[in-house]
Amino acid sequence: MNGPLAGLLVVDFSRVLAGPFATMMLGDLGARVVKVERPDTGDDSRTYGPFLDDQSLYFARVNHGKESIALDLKDPADLAVVRALVARADVVVENYRPGVMDRLGLGASALLEAHPRLVYCSISGFGHTGPWSQRPAYDAVVQGMSGLMAITGSMEGPPIKPGPPVADLSAGLYAFGGICSALLGRNATGKGTHLDVAMYDSTLSLLEGAALSWLAKGVEPERMGNAHFSIAPFDTFRCADRDITICAANDLLFGALCSALGLPELLTDARFSTNARRHDSRLELKQLLETVLCRDGAAHWLEVLDRAGVPCGPISGVAEAVSSEQSDARQMVVDAGGLPIPGNPVKLSSWPDPGFRPAAPLLDEHGAAIRAELERS
Repeated sequence: MNGPLAGLLVVDFSRVLAGPFATMMLGDLGARVVKVERPDTGDDSRTYGPFLDDQSLYFARVNHGKESIALDLKDPADLAVVRALVARADVVVENYRPGVMDRLGLGASALLEAHPRLVYCSISGFGHTGPWSQRPAYDAVVQGMSGLMAITGSMEGPPIKPGPPVADLSAGLYAFGGICSALLGRNATGKGTHLDVAMYDSTLSLLEGAALSWLAKGVEPERMGNAHFSIAPFDTFRCADRDITICAANDLLFGALCSALGLPELLTDARFSTNARRHDSRLELKQLLETVLCRDGAAHWLEVLDRAGVPCGPISGVAEAVSSEQSDARQMVVDAGGLPIPGNPVKLSSWPDPGFRPAAPLLDEHGAAIRAELERS
């Protein structure tokens, strides 16, 4: 792959999602990623659906363009191959439970001592320090423990897990950004480092308004449905046929919204004179806005509000979003070895954003070639 990270070698010991997501992004930007997998079974996600032509799209999405070598990390001969591979690497990524790589002799301390320029990234559920460091974790466990589920859902309903695997993906994104930062630091100092990225920390950092609300007031924030923790009107609203989203985040936009809906009287109503007051009275405000919005369909109001410059949009289904003209223009669905997968959202003017990507590897597809390469060098 051509890109700003071309020439870098990433050795990827991670599996399932958080780690592979980070290394996928490195690969999409040009790095060579060698995926080290268990013999016989490989990455667990090879067995996860959905499947297309008997191939896992789950696995294909985050592992496209990588090379696969199957190695038993407890076998001395295979461990020698691993060490030879790591000796040539710029980046190592692993997402085992803390301590596992140390027991194999592949922990950050040992490898950084042998290879001081190495950037070593560990991704785990709760990090390598703290009383929870040894707890096993999957995305839903972390979402529940981080507070994210507690603030998601309707005010009257139970806590809800957001649809996407937010804990995994946020950890992968932070790992990607941290690795790129560490590589820049290495260029300046000549030294690598150990990155310790926790799914729990990553998800906690995304609480944003809910966490700030608790830090400011010391009161447990309530679930607010689709509303915002500090801005109003900033919510979904019923029209005659479907819901839409309206975000009027300042006084100017609120004025434009009221004018577009024919509700100028709201601008002189003391309950809505400032954002703070609008937020305190958001339920009454929503009811007044919906009284007008329900008189016509979503398409009508989206056109009216768009002309008025009010940020708004439909509540699209997945099919509508993925197949939209905007998605098509931005190449947000690409072909990876004949399989459709989401594209790369990082667009760089100096490098191409191809609509075709290399396929995800078969288990140990590149094992023989990598071994031969290491023997030659």
